[in-house]
Amino acid sequence: MTQRKIPAVFYRGGTSRAIFFRAQDMPGDQHLQDAIFMRAMGSPDPNGRQLDGLGGGISSLSKVAIIGPSSRPDADVDYTFGQVSVGTALVDRSSNCGNMSSAVGPFAVEEGLVNAPPDGEATVRIHNTNTSKIIISRFQMENGSPAVEGDYELPGVAGTGSRITLDFMDPGGAGTSRLLPTGRAVDEIKIEGIGRFEASMVDATNPAVFVRARDVGLKGTESPAAIDTRTDLMVTLEQIRAEAGVRMGIASDARTISESFPSSPKMAIVAPPADYFDLTGTLVPADDFDVLSRIISMGKTHRAYALTGAMCLSVAARVPGTLVNEAARPGSGDLRLGHPSGVQTLGAIVENTTDGAKAEKVIVYRTARRLMEGAVCVPESIFMEVSVTG
Repeated sequence: MTQRKIPAVFYRGGTSRAIFFRAQDMPGDQHLQDAIFMRAMGSPDPNGRQLDGLGGGISSLSKVAIIGPSSRPDADVDYTFGQVSVGTALVDRSSNCGNMSSAVGPFAVEEGLVNAPPDGEATVRIHNTNTSKIIISRFQMENGSPAVEGDYELPGVAGTGSRITLDFMDPGGAGTSRLLPTGRAVDEIKIEGIGRFEASMVDATNPAVFVRARDVGLKGTESPAAIDTRTDLMVTLEQIRAEAGVRMGIASDARTISESFPSSPKMAIVAPPADYFDLTGTLVPADDFDVLSRIISMGKTHRAYALTGAMCLSVAARVPGTLVNEAARPGSGDLRLGHPSGVQTLGAIVENTTDGAKAEKVIVYRTARRLMEGAVCVPESIFMEVSVTG
């Protein structure tokens, strides 16, 4: 049977990559969309390589996005994100990807969905349909196209690029409708046969659960590989994440969280600043950052830091009583996060009132680049299979 060609663009956004589709080129049926996404990425692949697709075998390289005209008057485009599982037949749409959000504005301009000045700063208002939140993207234009080259260095990405500024507006309650889904800054989670753990459950741009590194037998300075080889630890962290997901109201039971919501909530460990070596073997002094953290993404420790997780962490650091606030250096300005690939700076504006904390916005900086354009090829048979099973 032949293959069908679907117009697409391959993009790097921040420290991730994704296939971008225009809404007009996609079928309306979500099951068929997911089937297309999985075949395009090469999922599911029991060998974890995604060899028969464009995926890279890890969560940060297995993503998709659909961009189309906005359904809201306060935005220019709608943006739907999908996290394609590497080893299972699943596309998780329960949360957004901050990294790929950085590529949405340039894509919208390049595809003619939004008008922009030929030179100078362009502004694109993005409605993320996963979270129903607005993102303001600002980036430079040169000779009618989004600028690519610049002097901004992003840890985890080789070289430099043109800086993209993203304002995530009113990020609190993106997945659960509450900044502190349980109403508390710290909760206790009991894992049968293992023990009790204190955890902070915070929802800003995406839901996340934070535990102290020392409480799970870590220092926080470990490399992703060192954490991933601790099978017992990874099982414990997943149990904590799943139980936290239930308490945050994402699903009614832990099994559903593990099977159907692998990317939400995020799971992270935090610790006070301490010297560590990044993935290049370079020493990162404790004085260079304000909080140390490692984050789990789709069952693997992220080699940098999932951006929505970093944004949630930056908000949590400004909420009194959370474990992130406890671990971070005191301050109200930008937060410097120490992660496996280096140091990332984020700005969180949080107002602490008598009614509790309110996150006004999170400001992050990224780079993005259009890598390839044309069409992805997917077997014609999947259109028949979905129409029969659907």
